[in-house]
Amino acid sequence: MSNQNGMTKYTSADLKGMLEGASVRRRFEKVLGDKATGFVTSVLQIINDSNMLSNASPKSVLNAAMTAATLDLPINPNLGFAYIIPYKNKGGTIAQFQMGYKGYIQLCQRTGLFKTISCAPIYEGQLINEDPLRGFDFDFRVKSSDKIIGYASFFSLLNGFEKTYYMSVDDVKAHANKYSQSYKKGYGVWKDDFDSMALKTVLKLLLSKYAPMTVDIETAIKADQSEVVDPSNMEVRYPDNEKPKESIDTNSDEGPKDVQYEEKEEQLEVSVSELDGATSLGNTPEPNGQQFEIDMSDVNENSRFEN
Repeated sequence: MSNQNGMTKYTSADLKGMLEGASVRRRFEKVLGDKATGFVTSVLQIINDSNMLSNASPKSVLNAAMTAATLDLPINPNLGFAYIIPYKNKGGTIAQFQMGYKGYIQLCQRTGLFKTISCAPIYEGQLINEDPLRGFDFDFRVKSSDKIIGYASFFSLLNGFEKTYYMSVDDVKAHANKYSQSYKKGYGVWKDDFDSMALKTVLKLLLSKYAPMTVDIETAIKADQSEVVDPSNMEVRYPDNEKPKESIDTNSDEGPKDVQYEEKEEQLEVSVSELDGATSLGNTPEPNGQQFEIDMSDVNENSRFEN
């Protein structure tokens, strides 16, 4: 570890030494049991593959990894459940914990409350109708071009409750511009994989506003895109956001506060059972575009990720 121009610089040896220490191993074993060794190995692999992450604050990397372990989500970036992302600020490089949309689907699956949950890009020609009261109608059987005009998410519960959430591409960009400094500056995950971030955004907003809130889902929403200061009590900071967020507040954290946005959100509500003449999101396969869906009725509610 060294200090250059007021910035603390760590080495990969600092980080690996901490993760391979006996006390840290015991912490992961307490949370993950027999899966701890494989999980720590995957963290070390991520560090080896990223020069920025190998120079990040060891504590921030450990806390991000521990958050993923607590949620029992793999941090292999190829799987898309959760990520440890390096972020450079004035004091040096820190690690952020980030959820992937697949991670949210996994957490919902474990509750045993969801029948179906999905998210998908909406192509030009698939948005059929916008009702100020019931929301949006989609027809996935057609698309007039390959241009994506928005992103939608949907879930249905075993008790019959259903909800759809839609944001246009412009809405998603406005959200990213307001809440991500890296997006404004043209780098980071928003730039590298806009579609995945957009899908995560509509799914996260849907869950935070309308889904049954379990401890794991609440933890995931709060920790997403944060520097985890203390995973034991979920104390977090949001270095990529000008205004730190202390808790889940869908009016301030998850969407713009302006009245125009809130009025539009009211229009996003939809009762899928009342849609007539158009296919609702999550109920019919999409032949012309990519759709991500899990039918929870066919999945063992107790299934969990195994390393």
